[in-house]
Amino acid sequence: MEAGSPSRRKRKLEEAPAAAAERGAHGLEPPPRMGEGEEGGAAAADRISDLPDPILADIVSLLPTKDGVCTQILASRWRHLWRSASLNLDCDGLDGLYYYLAEDDDRTLAALAALIPRLLSAHPGPGRRFCVPACYLRSRSAAVDAWLRSPTLDGLHELEFCDVYACEPTRPLPPLSALPAPAFRFSATLRVATIRACHLPDSTAQTLHFPQLKKLALVDVVVSETWLHSMIAGCPALECLLIHTTSGVRRIRINSLSLRSIGVRVGCQRTNELQLQELIIENAPCLERLLCLNLLDGLQVSVTSAPKFQTIACVSDRRDFSTSLMIGCDAVIQGLHLDRLTVAVCTVKILAVDLFMFDLDTVIALMRCFPCLEKLYLESVPGGYNLWRRKHRDLIKCFDIRLKTIGLGSYRGIKSQVDFVTFFILNAKVLELMIVHVSPQDYYRGFAAEESRKLMFENRASKGAQIHFTTDTCLRGVSEINDACDLDLTDPFITRC
Repeated sequence: MEAGSPSRRKRKLEEAPAAAAERGAHGLEPPPRMGEGEEGGAAAADRISDLPDPILADIVSLLPTKDGVCTQILASRWRHLWRSASLNLDCDGLDGLYYYLAEDDDRTLAALAALIPRLLSAHPGPGRRFCVPACYLRSRSAAVDAWLRSPTLDGLHELEFCDVYACEPTRPLPPLSALPAPAFRFSATLRVATIRACHLPDSTAQTLHFPQLKKLALVDVVVSETWLHSMIAGCPALECLLIHTTSGVRRIRINSLSLRSIGVRVGCQRTNELQLQELIIENAPCLERLLCLNLLDGLQVSVTSAPKFQTIACVSDRRDFSTSLMIGCDAVIQGLHLDRLTVAVCTVKILAVDLFMFDLDTVIALMRCFPCLEKLYLESVPGGYNLWRRKHRDLIKCFDIRLKTIGLGSYRGIKSQVDFVTFFILNAKVLELMIVHVSPQDYYRGFAAEESRKLMFENRASKGAQIHFTTDTCLRGVSEINDACDLDLTDPFITRC
């Protein structure tokens, strides 16, 4: 077999991180660096190497797993740092292995399973992050149990069972395995946890106490209301909670003094299990963000007490979705239609909605409900009519539009969309930025100039406003929020521009 053959490259890739870890563990000298002694590169390396060991160790612990291990061969100064840093063992970071072995799922998983214990044995601990594919909970449960018991992971801060594309089922889903008992031994130190594709038994409910846990995601798990409510009560520092395609629960009641963000996605492939129907936020004095990541199955949401409530997503007006949002006794929104408004909800500053079409009447009704809105993000399909100059001329005279940022998806420049956007350009007096996402197939040379002319942008009410047409993904759709860490963002719907 030739030295450069694909099979040989694969074997080298499988062995490289563990081999580098073992070389560092046994104190072997690294090979000389190319260009050692040359002033430019050496001077830059020396400046980094002059940093104290604790700072360098922190940097190494934040690197992707493969990069962190390989710092040992940079220079003798770095050889001991990976082993003195907290261990970051993240299988998501071993992307090269997935790339070369993607055509053979079983081999990919076997290679990862062989690599993990080698890394654990080469590092003395403590652990910072441990992330392995969730499918191992079923296919290699004994191995996962042994890994979690490893002293290297003592003091673990982050635990995740990740969703690796190689593990995606192509056949009916098998029964879920229970979360291994050793996972609970990190309860005193865990700060971030993503639990995926497992069963969480009631037998553990009475002992749940995670005093430092701040972010929790439950994804495709089967869990009872008793377990879930006990878990929330046992996390006094919990700030972000993601309930994603979780079954076994019909109603969730939120009583938490620390929660700042909640994300809920309804729906599950395990149709034989009980599905979530009702979310009741009874007392959440710190809650700022409520992200209903889809409302396809009639989820009923009620907010009794959340005085700092600022961000809502995603109420839908799709005609076949029977969803509702009740805020206190003041406002009831069915789909996106305002059924009752006693007192305007003035705390809400950010709203992301999924419109059936760019419907100006619907958006104006929501602005009446949330008169202090500063950011509005909309997804829709083209269509409808948005003639507003006569219909809303009285509103224009008396209603103060406070929007500063507007993000629009699926813009094509058809008349209904032009009329919709023009309303805000000509009437939003404090508008600062309008982000308009255009599909690459609809974009052409001169598109921005032509649309700005149609939108009468030169006559804008806010002279400091800017409009940004882009084919890049600088807006994050509500359905793209799949991680508890996304919930911690002040504005989860914008990425970059």
